[in-house]
Amino acid sequence: MGEKSEIKCLQRFVFIYGAPASGKSTLGRALAERLGVGFVDLDERIVAEAGVSIPEIFKTRGEAAFRDLESKVFRDVISDPKVVSLGGGTLLRDENRALCEENGIVFCLDTPSDEELARRIGAAPGSRPLGDKAKERAAHYASFPNRVAAFFDAQSSLVVVGRGIAPAILAGRNVVADETVARLWSCRLGVSPFAIIPSGEEHKTPVTVAKLWRAFAERGLGRKDTVVALGGGVTGDLTGFAAATWMRGISWINVPTTLLSMVDASTGGKTGCDLPDGKNLAGAFHFPRLVVIDTDFLETLSAKLIADGRAEMIKHEAIGGKGFHLRQGYGGQAGVSAKEIAENLMVKVGIVREDPLETLGRRILLNCGHTVAHAIEKATGYRVSHGEAVAIGCVEEAKIAVRRGLAPTSWPEEFAARFAAAGLPTSLPVGLSLKEIVPLMRGDKKREGGVVTFALPCGWGDVRGVKIDLSKEIL
Repeated sequence: MGEKSEIKCLQRFVFIYGAPASGKSTLGRALAERLGVGFVDLDERIVAEAGVSIPEIFKTRGEAAFRDLESKVFRDVISDPKVVSLGGGTLLRDENRALCEENGIVFCLDTPSDEELARRIGAAPGSRPLGDKAKERAAHYASFPNRVAAFFDAQSSLVVVGRGIAPAILAGRNVVADETVARLWSCRLGVSPFAIIPSGEEHKTPVTVAKLWRAFAERGLGRKDTVVALGGGVTGDLTGFAAATWMRGISWINVPTTLLSMVDASTGGKTGCDLPDGKNLAGAFHFPRLVVIDTDFLETLSAKLIADGRAEMIKHEAIGGKGFHLRQGYGGQAGVSAKEIAENLMVKVGIVREDPLETLGRRILLNCGHTVAHAIEKATGYRVSHGEAVAIGCVEEAKIAVRRGLAPTSWPEEFAARFAAAGLPTSLPVGLSLKEIVPLMRGDKKREGGVVTFALPCGWGDVRGVKIDLSKEIL
């Protein structure tokens, strides 16, 4: 497949809709660019057709005349599939809504806060009379099931978080999926993965990467093609690494399907595979062009897998110190909203923006709990899941912080209670001691000789990079 076939792969329209000043044009342009398809801003087309600004049309002809012109121009843009940014009232007319639903899918943006909306409208030059349109049309906007809760840039990636948004992105693309996701979701999404890889951390190996390379070759993927990872963190890491190394780098899109991968691996740009000597020792930084986080995937996750994702979310709470841990109902097996995921993920995104390639020492904070966690995973043959290992690792590293005089003695117990409330273990597995896994910690990627840099949690909003010589010190 070359660039021409990739551009044709958006089989249906994606219509971006929502309240005035909700960000429709901004998202539409960015999404079209990442997908390699055309983009139309309906308001811009209307201005070109009328020869005057939209406020002038309202002033001289009235809203009814504007809506007639809007409907006419809208019908004219329905040709080759593309991303279309609609006006804030385009779909008030039943005929326009029916046309959208016949030809594609509507992504409705959640309305920003009143304060943010007022700021945007006030800052927009030549804004048309908007009044309280967002409030007046609240029920109308709520009637669209496919939602975008947030979108933002994470380095070179566009991140879109919402509900019911993955199918339109995946249609016709070069999809790699793990076998569990392929079984559960292929029919529901209407996709046929060209490569299916085994599920599980034990398959995150160079052997699987080589299988992906062979699948890329058989598919005929070239330098201008894009591959999509559909699955959890293992699928994203392996597919991203294969993309980073195929023909010295091709583009990829990440569609994470587990809460853990949504809030952790989806946006960091780290790709790779495990070696017998340790986790993620072979890899590359290769940011996806687009990250699509769709909470519909959470429907098929077990309580255990939801808890795994919450482990990384709680880790972000410790780093961010923004009071996430004080929210009522935010823990246990309660549902996780797209808004919560977006807010939590911004902790990681903010750090990655400051230190994208892990050269400034800032990104080490994201390793909170992970030095111990990775050793636990390795020692147990990955029978302890990553999320469980992170919870245990964070608590054990909090204890190390106390022993080094960096945290109050009550801190590990408080931290452990937060993980326990989310249904996670907080103690080392029976028969395993911290002393026994020290040799495995010496293989951590953050080592310099025998010295390993820990990201020790010392309190909410207080995670510190601390160098510890594991060849000399007793943890």
